[in-house]
Amino acid sequence: SKSSMSACSGLCAFPSVLQVEKERKTGVNSAPFSKSWLYRHCSSVQQRDRQAQKAGQLFSGLLAMNVVFLGSAFISSMIFNHVAITLADVWILLSILKVVCLCWIIYYLLGTSRQPHAVLYRDSHAGPVWIRGSLLLFGSFSVLLNVFQIGYSVIQIHCKSKVEIVFPSIEILFVSTQAFFLWHHSKDCIQVQHNLTRCGLMLTIATNLLLWLLAVTNDSIHMEIESQLREVEQRLAGNETNLCACPNTTTCKVFQKGYILLYPFNTEYCLICCSVLYVMWKNVGRRISHHHAPHIKPKFKLQGVVFGPLLGAAAVIIGICVFMMYQIQATGSAPNRQVFVMYYSYYIVLLPLMSVCAVVGTIIHAVEKRELDTLKNPTRSLDVILLMGAALGQIAMSYFSIVAIVATNPKDLLNSLILSYSVLLIFQYITQNIFIIDGLQREPFVAAIEARHRRVSVLELGQEFRRVSLSYMHSYSHLSWKRKALKEISFFLVLCNIILWIMPTFGAHPVFENGLEKSFYGYSTWFAIVNFGLPLGVFYRMHSVGGLLDVYVSA
Repeated sequence: SKSSMSACSGLCAFPSVLQVEKERKTGVNSAPFSKSWLYRHCSSVQQRDRQAQKAGQLFSGLLAMNVVFLGSAFISSMIFNHVAITLADVWILLSILKVVCLCWIIYYLLGTSRQPHAVLYRDSHAGPVWIRGSLLLFGSFSVLLNVFQIGYSVIQIHCKSKVEIVFPSIEILFVSTQAFFLWHHSKDCIQVQHNLTRCGLMLTIATNLLLWLLAVTNDSIHMEIESQLREVEQRLAGNETNLCACPNTTTCKVFQKGYILLYPFNTEYCLICCSVLYVMWKNVGRRISHHHAPHIKPKFKLQGVVFGPLLGAAAVIIGICVFMMYQIQATGSAPNRQVFVMYYSYYIVLLPLMSVCAVVGTIIHAVEKRELDTLKNPTRSLDVILLMGAALGQIAMSYFSIVAIVATNPKDLLNSLILSYSVLLIFQYITQNIFIIDGLQREPFVAAIEARHRRVSVLELGQEFRRVSLSYMHSYSHLSWKRKALKEISFFLVLCNIILWIMPTFGAHPVFENGLEKSFYGYSTWFAIVNFGLPLGVFYRMHSVGGLLDVYVSA
């Protein structure tokens, strides 16, 4: 039983300490003790526990893999043969998966999490405030997206199926329940019903991945419609024979435009949910030692930074102006060449500044004397994986652009700007990843101070506290420039990544609208490349903001 297993693990810990202490003093391995029945029995129980954990992770991973493959086959079949497999068929499959996930989430909320000794440990690193805030923000926009979709389908009810109304209704319920679940239970290290919880989490991850894949394909379809809208309007001006066309009413136009505009938020919501659910899956059955729990947790304070917020605010304001001018001119009937020059020039000025700041921050990390955090942390490991993986999308697009420009006409003004933009973007991604990953693996400055307090005896507490305080103030006077530099750099990069997230999220896609790569690779090929890289690039900017905030707080 689980109670006997925990008791056995407690008993097994005591003789292990005695054995280590005896070996340390005598230098001789205590072989007779290792042959005792209690030691062998406890070791076998712990080994079976580890094997059961690995088996549960393997089975739940295989379940998620099969669900993802099945859903991907449905979505791919819909893209290549939309007659045999329609969008309604894909919606029915995803609706079934969402209903199953909803049943499990409700069971977890009402049953599993309320059992005795279910949540004995909580991972302080999992589900930070900015992640849960992003979940609520993008979840709210996803709910609004489905409301617009329902309204648009109701107006077009004469040529829409009932599935197009039922699917977003289930989606609203799924998004709302999942956001509530992750907001309250993202830090749980559940200790009961391990296999059921792992399978439920993996099934929910697979469902979110399929929803992301479907959202990406639908968003690409809308991008295709928007890019070809000019010549269609010129050829069919005044032709209203299409019965499924949106009526010339304000309500229909609002639903249609809002439906298209809010799609990127849905893709971000699905990716964030996958990352949080994966951390919960890794934390199932995990026991966190109370000795490793931080007693002093760094908090976000806007103190000691001046130049970072000023430069970052200037970058955000200029970026918003550039974005508005781009949206006004690039979406017109005849896109102006100058608007692309202005757009890429803004990036060419900002990206080297961000790269230099990241390199300087990395050098400061190498110079300062902060120890590395070697404790096991699934959240930090996932952050590193997501930073490296999400960067691959934009880097791949940049290399494709470099090859297309060098092979055609690199001396043209616009082409040379795109070439410089692609090279600088690759360098900026690499330097920023190194800076963030190096900062995430460092111990916060307060950790060393708190560790010294733990070694102080009760009788010498007052004198030692004053001595440590004076020592801390003295060291702070010597290291303040490093801390301030790290805070300035981190805050500046946070604001820069925010504006670089806003621009592509709300519709600035010059890589698809300038026509260079599209004419070189062909419409379908370049469309697939952009469809892969653009969502990952948007997710990278948003995820790097969280990593930079962690670096800022730890400094």
